[in-house]
Amino acid sequence: MLLDLLVPPTTTNFPVDQNFFNHSTNPISSHTIYIYIYNFPLSHSQKNQKPKAIITSNYLFNYKMPPFAGEGVIQFQPKSDSNIVTIDVGGQLFQTTKQTLTSSGTKTFFSRICDAASASPFHTPFVDRDPEIFSLLLSLLRTGNLPSKAKSFDLQDLIQESRFYGIEKLLIDSLSNPSQFEPFNLHRSLILPLNGRDSPSAIATTRYGSVHVAHGSKITSFDWSLRRKSTVLTQFTAVDSLLAISPSIAAAGANDFSGLQILDLENGTVRETLNWENVTRSGSTVQAIGSGPGQLFASFESSRRNSNSIIVYDSQTLKPVSEISHNEIFGADIGSAIPATKLEWVNGYNLLMACGSHSGPSGVNGYLRLWDVRSGNMVWDINEKVDCFADVSVSDSMSAIFKVGVNSGEVSYVDLRNLSEGNEWVCIGDKRKVINGKKEGKECKIEAQGNQVFCTKGGDVELWSEVIMGNNGLMENKKRILKKNLMGRVKDMGGVRINNMAFGGSRMFLTRKDQQCVEVWQGSSREL
Repeated sequence: MLLDLLVPPTTTNFPVDQNFFNHSTNPISSHTIYIYIYNFPLSHSQKNQKPKAIITSNYLFNYKMPPFAGEGVIQFQPKSDSNIVTIDVGGQLFQTTKQTLTSSGTKTFFSRICDAASASPFHTPFVDRDPEIFSLLLSLLRTGNLPSKAKSFDLQDLIQESRFYGIEKLLIDSLSNPSQFEPFNLHRSLILPLNGRDSPSAIATTRYGSVHVAHGSKITSFDWSLRRKSTVLTQFTAVDSLLAISPSIAAAGANDFSGLQILDLENGTVRETLNWENVTRSGSTVQAIGSGPGQLFASFESSRRNSNSIIVYDSQTLKPVSEISHNEIFGADIGSAIPATKLEWVNGYNLLMACGSHSGPSGVNGYLRLWDVRSGNMVWDINEKVDCFADVSVSDSMSAIFKVGVNSGEVSYVDLRNLSEGNEWVCIGDKRKVINGKKEGKECKIEAQGNQVFCTKGGDVELWSEVIMGNNGLMENKKRILKKNLMGRVKDMGGVRINNMAFGGSRMFLTRKDQQCVEVWQGSSREL
């Protein structure tokens, strides 16, 4: 066997057998490899020069090559302790580090590949999967984000492959993480149709963007990718209160049906029914549902409407832990007759916000209270008589409670850092509308999300954002300055009145009156 080898002039001389220069006296053996060595570059006149040396196979396999100038010794075999792992996916080779593979977790397919590579360093694992999608998921492991070319692939294909490799959680985190919420970049990007003729009455979301929608006696669930939909039938005539406990578990209640039901939406079964036993031993309907760390809250009203209470449950065992705000109604005590119709946990203060309102001949009256769940004591309350709230929301980030007035339709707030008995609402909209009785804010919704406040007005959504004033980001007069923007593009504005608004993952969900669908609003960079 003959091989020509060009070597640089700086190469150290090889030990050779000089007898092999003369082919006539040394016939070539079929069992010996001969390498002809020349100096290079070769000029045209040097093309027929005799080789400078010939190396036999004995020297080739027993002689260690000297280093080239400026380089180390060439390694022909990988080290057993190498940090580089080579993987064959669908006939295409990929190389990555052991740290990248183990970053996926200890029980994933990638970690098993890493273990196999450590046990057999000279063996290349073969995976019979799509190499193009594998390259996307490998990039996800390296950077925590999918590359831009992932938009050319169907999301369902990415989900299936991520499940095979055991990294679906990483995929969800890269596409629907609440930290990726883009309030100023939201636009209507998707419409989710619902089955049947009933329009949505309640909506609930999970942390990573799956959503449950109550319409009539049905609850329809969409997974975090919004590609998979399932519908279950409940015992309720209509669901008025809905809380997502997990992507497959929800708590549901109604104003005209006794008991709080914990529903398994994946199997379509009732896991448990929670009831409040009132003094009159009558049924108890659900007026509101909330949750906190390890706790589930439910606002009950007796079927006779002569008593109400808030029950605290352990979210794991679903056993009652305590009872707060228990009211028995005697005579014409309207204040105690109003059950809490919204419950919201204030995480930064470990308090439960409860509020309720009642519409009568004299207008709309209501209350807002903060409860210490551990002691069962009320920390603060305010009674609403002038421009009572149509809806209320708490912002942990801004340490404030925001409301939209039922008469004015304007947004006001109370600072949680400076609560007192004489503390009043500070209107950040048109103050002149506060005293009118036109009920411009009827059915308006308000939700605080991060450092922004979203408020629905008819068919539009207003976005209120805090403006930092003064040196070093401190407000000199200690008053908040918030500015308003209308959400969406021109084509997104207007339309039928919005009756539900919720946030999950990096998305905003809206439903409209008498429409059998859910609108999904998200930023352009989150679309896939």
